Amino acid sequence: MTDSRTYMEREQPLPCGRQWLDDQDIQAVVDVLRSDWLTTGPKVAEFEAIFAQAVHAGHAVAVSNGTAALHCAVSAINIGPGDEVIVPAMTFAATANCVAYRGGTPVFADVLPSNLLIDPEDVEAKLTSRTAAVIAVDYTGHPCHYDRLKEITDRQGIRLVADACHSLGASYKGRAVGSLADLSVFSFHPVKHVTTGEGGMIVCNDEVLADQMRIFRNHGIASDHRQREEKVTWFYEMVDLGWNYRITDFQCALGMSQLRKLPAWVARRREIARRYDEALGEIPGIRPLQVDDDVSPAYHLYVVRIEPNDRRDRHSVFNALRNRGILVNVHYIPVHLHPYYRNHFGTRKGMCPVAEKAYEQILSLPMFPRMTDEDVARVIRACRDVV
Repeated sequence: MTDSRTYMEREQPLPCGRQWLDDQDIQAVVDVLRSDWLTTGPKVAEFEAIFAQAVHAGHAVAVSNGTAALHCAVSAINIGPGDEVIVPAMTFAATANCVAYRGGTPVFADVLPSNLLIDPEDVEAKLTSRTAAVIAVDYTGHPCHYDRLKEITDRQGIRLVADACHSLGASYKGRAVGSLADLSVFSFHPVKHVTTGEGGMIVCNDEVLADQMRIFRNHGIASDHRQREEKVTWFYEMVDLGWNYRITDFQCALGMSQLRKLPAWVARRREIARRYDEALGEIPGIRPLQVDDDVSPAYHLYVVRIEPNDRRDRHSVFNALRNRGILVNVHYIPVHLHPYYRNHFGTRKGMCPVAEKAYEQILSLPMFPRMTDEDVARVIRACRDVV
């Protein structure tokens, strides 16, 4: 097609995800920039308290990014050399990397074909005497099968960690994501549900674990600068080997401002997903992922499968949509297929066949709350024309 509409669409690309900042967000950051505390100040604890309340958790620990949050979580539960941690094959590499950071071994479980969430039966099959934890990933913002996973981990006497970086604002059987696992991890990257630029959070109901993670994020030092100022002392001790994973006060101010908009933004994501479901479900060759009846997803991503035939495959559809200015993406290459894991952990193709087959077909469509109804219609129109 070469009409003027297509030309205009080429001139205005529609991204897969995009942050939404307004004057309130900017003012919240400016107010902190004019204050005495730019980091380790009062806004960090304030953000932690508000966030914990929002996800129905007892404690929250704010850190510099989602990967840092994963690293803090596995460190708090003492993952180390000789330990195995079961993770899904279909996720971003950070989910497995945090285990490798600690000297542990990621063990890759396959996913369910309907929604690409970690398969509890494969988790159970992968258990050994060395299994120390399971990390479940709420892929696309759809909560995992937490009752079944918790049954498995409790019986085994191991920890369940939720990588909930996709699912802030989602719920499972009426319970908020953040209250479903022993520890839950969130990301505040710009394309996530709320942003602090970069940032992350770990929530739990265990005060001891929360205190350990606060020490870990601050070089392993038992007090931060503000705490020492309040006690009028310079003295500090490093009690463990930690990292500098601190988050700034102006990032936390932005996070609090953004968090107030979360319910409306998640509602808009669900409305966009509903429109996609209705329209795309009628197009032969494109198949949205299924949603379980007992969940309310948060739709960080909207992923479809492209069913290949002699005229199309995922690669050709990807290129055609991109040429129309629809900046689709692919989430993800199964982690066990990355060269690092092949070379260092002996992973190979064929270990997780459901994830591997899905990878050849999946495509992420634009999904962010600032999309207009016309934006959504434009994506649907392009999918219908191309597929």
